[in-house]
Amino acid sequence: MSADFLPRTSRPETLAVHSPQPEITGSRPLGVPLHQGHVFAFETADAMAEAFHSTDTFLYSRMGNPTVRALETAVARLEGGAAALSYASGMGAINGVLLGLLATGGHIVAQRCLYGGTYALLADLTARWGVDVTYVSGTDPEEVRAALRPETRLLYLETIANPTTRVSDLPALIAVAREAGVPSAVDNTFASPLLCRPIEYGADIVVHSATKYLAGHADVLGGIAVFRDEELYGRVRHYAVEQGATTDPFAAWLTLRGLQTLPLRVERQCANAAGLAARLAAHPAVAAVRHPALAGHPDHEIAARLLPRGGGGVVSVDLTGGREAGRTFVEGVRLASLSASLGDVKTLVMHPASTSHRQLDAAALEAAGIGPGTVRISVGIEHVEDLWTDLEQALDKAL
Repeated sequence: MSADFLPRTSRPETLAVHSPQPEITGSRPLGVPLHQGHVFAFETADAMAEAFHSTDTFLYSRMGNPTVRALETAVARLEGGAAALSYASGMGAINGVLLGLLATGGHIVAQRCLYGGTYALLADLTARWGVDVTYVSGTDPEEVRAALRPETRLLYLETIANPTTRVSDLPALIAVAREAGVPSAVDNTFASPLLCRPIEYGADIVVHSATKYLAGHADVLGGIAVFRDEELYGRVRHYAVEQGATTDPFAAWLTLRGLQTLPLRVERQCANAAGLAARLAAHPAVAAVRHPALAGHPDHEIAARLLPRGGGGVVSVDLTGGREAGRTFVEGVRLASLSASLGDVKTLVMHPASTSHRQLDAAALEAAGIGPGTVRISVGIEHVEDLWTDLEQALDKAL
């Protein structure tokens, strides 16, 4: 029974518990409301029983919440997918997809340069579940064709690799997997839906760490997986509900707020990153600079096709002084911050070999293209001249 129907004679103890919930008529909220409550009430037992088997009726926030659903719908629409699942973190989304689709004895083909957390998860699946992984470069479709087996269950790629900024040839690689009936998943975190929509190139699943560009303000932890069709969504959703790694409504609400400025932020970040990449290449402390917008980038032609609106906000730099120079640089910035994240409005720097990719041994780091002096710069929306002044003085210290 609604609080509106409480008897006028109800005692204070009852009135305090049953607050009224007014219906809004004649107007609508301009922003998405925050539905923080975790549980929903029903008028009949039959209606509640039906809700356990429905994705349209909200029952318990682990299984669905109006604010979370608004985020899922918004990101699915941005990516051009049929539906989406929101998770408590980016790794939650990656775990949800992999564990929802793989089983003991399965096989996955993945590109060699991956986020360290993803690499560690795949290694764990191999050690504990007997899931075999074949790593490929991410640029050669014939390499993918040769790696596929009858037991292959997934092709896993990153649009822009973390942290090397290598760009996968999504159309060519995904086409090979699709011919073999193997679904593909693409981590699109570095690109965001503003720069690339992998589903348009045949991807079946797109994952994001919503913590990064989607939310964009260093105040949210979240992840999301977008699905090309409802059937695949249903398979993974069943596991996600059991896994319980779904998004908190407040985190979803904050992400929705950040999503509104995504086009403006990404445009500025891409422009700043491209401008800084050109200047970094000329500094004597820098051995190599990698950003897809640079003509010398190994995947520049692929990037021109897949990322026509910009090469992203991340620049990867190899310093001539190796690991010690990398340490000096990341500790020497003043305007930028030494931080493990990316995609923020503020510029962030880090040393991958000792942080995000610490799970990789020396051989794996070399295979992934990560050197001892590699530094990742996630460029923010500050004025580019102020950013260059800060990076230049830190590079001077690293000489």
